[in-house]
Amino acid sequence: MSASINRRPGGIAPGASRLGSEAPRVRVASILAQAARAYSARPPIEDITMPTGFDPAAVALFETIIEAAFLVANADGHFDDEERGRFQAIVAGACQNLVHEKQLEALLADLGEMLAEDGLEKRISMVARTIARTEHQREVLRVAASMAHASGGVSAHEHGVLEQLARGFKLDVAAVDEALAQAAEPVNV
Repeated sequence: MSASINRRPGGIAPGASRLGSEAPRVRVASILAQAARAYSARPPIEDITMPTGFDPAAVALFETIIEAAFLVANADGHFDDEERGRFQAIVAGACQNLVHEKQLEALLADLGEMLAEDGLEKRISMVARTIARTEHQREVLRVAASMAHASGGVSAHEHGVLEQLARGFKLDVAAVDEALAQAAEPVNV
């Protein structure tokens, strides 16, 4: 029962619109929490008809935000059980526990396979290509920066991944500093 992620070269899952073109620019709650609602509503079996109101773009946004944080967590080439547990706790809390543990485990397994197959540089490029709206790009950086802070401080490897993401988004380096500052604040995800 693995979550299917289709973010290979060429775009996002079939039928999903490019992220970020039509939605209003008001941020009522965390974009991650909002996207988690859509992700948690996703049927566990791909062949089931999608429920009314299902938003594939929101699911792709959720998966991309989580992948960016995952890439930061893997920046040094290691993702041990302690880091994995901390990562899952951060994501569950940020998502207001809307995403079931099994869904998150399946997503992490898929992300691990894609990272092993494609490498860090290509996955960073795929994340950067998937997110079009500046507001969403900044949210991706903020959540990824939260993961970097969770490990007891931002390492040079983690900072490098954040900078690569910002460059891929065509944001300046100040966006990384802003994301790191926001992530350092209490209740940051």
